[in-house]
Amino acid sequence: MTQRQIIRYWAAAAGTFLLFLYVFSGILAPFLFGAGLAYLTDPLATKLERRGLSRTAATLCITASVFVVLLIAIALIAPVLADQAQRFAVAAPGYIENLAARAHDAFPAVFPDFSSGAFQGELAKAADRSGTTALAEPASRWGVTVLKGLLTGGSAVAGFLGIAVITPIVAFYLLLDWKRVVGTIDGLLPRRSLGTVRRLAGEIDQTLAAFLRGQLLVCLILGTFYAVALTFAGLPFGVLVGAFAGIISFVPFVGSIAGLLLSMVLAMAHFWGEFGQIAVIAGIFLFGQAIEGNVLSPLLIGERVGLHPVWLIFSLSAFGYVFGFPGLLVAVPLAASLGVIARWGVKQYQDSQLYTGRAD
Repeated sequence: MTQRQIIRYWAAAAGTFLLFLYVFSGILAPFLFGAGLAYLTDPLATKLERRGLSRTAATLCITASVFVVLLIAIALIAPVLADQAQRFAVAAPGYIENLAARAHDAFPAVFPDFSSGAFQGELAKAADRSGTTALAEPASRWGVTVLKGLLTGGSAVAGFLGIAVITPIVAFYLLLDWKRVVGTIDGLLPRRSLGTVRRLAGEIDQTLAAFLRGQLLVCLILGTFYAVALTFAGLPFGVLVGAFAGIISFVPFVGSIAGLLLSMVLAMAHFWGEFGQIAVIAGIFLFGQAIEGNVLSPLLIGERVGLHPVWLIFSLSAFGYVFGFPGLLVAVPLAASLGVIARWGVKQYQDSQLYTGRAD
């Protein structure tokens, strides 16, 4: 098999995978979630096996532990987040109107008088049936649409039930048979490229495992810190903002910036004139960013992961745009894989006659 044939083979395999992802994107979410859980917990199952447990017993212990932790987290956090999200949807128009009035008072030549009759008339026309103004309409409309879809849409119900029910089943069986699955895939690889593929797969695994496990811990720590600190600082909806910032922190730097912007808007609307309090809110995110960049990321992720934030943002945007929600789930693994392959390709190019100019 020539080099060109090998390239065609792998290009065809990649194209087949992307086509499969595109065609079945509507049903893949629970399977991808399950595969991700199995991948993240496989090292723990291996350690339990070394301590004398069978693979089945180790899988049962891990599955039960994850299930209990998720139930406790949902029972403790979900009611608070739901309550704050509902109150935020109601209060947001008032906050924005307050900020608009403050902006007009400070810079009347730049910002119009939003309290004028004309503006209020337009605002009233856009009010929804429940009396919530148009500034809260997108969130309310989205929530109603999702709820209606869950209640009446067969595919939406199937998707919800799939994530809630199918995900743990898939995770259990994949974790139970992880070694067999990996061995089967290894047995299908072309023998001529086996060494190279195994080496690249090992690098991809190291990169992906370090990033996923480390970044998930970073998100959990930052989300908890922001939620607690903002609540103690007196910021309305502190738990909601902290959870949002923690989740978005999966993309380095983005979570802190997005959380800071949202918190500053809320702080200026709620603490206008109390600039010391506003500075405290800003200081919380600056401190969190400093801890993330200097302590958490180097300690939990490491400096050699090789996933640049810009590349990660592009991957999430591109795969999410093309493949929808399942594209977001596979964006990080594919970004890690493409990064490793790209570095290998550059190394091959630099060792080639085309680059060096030397005759072989």
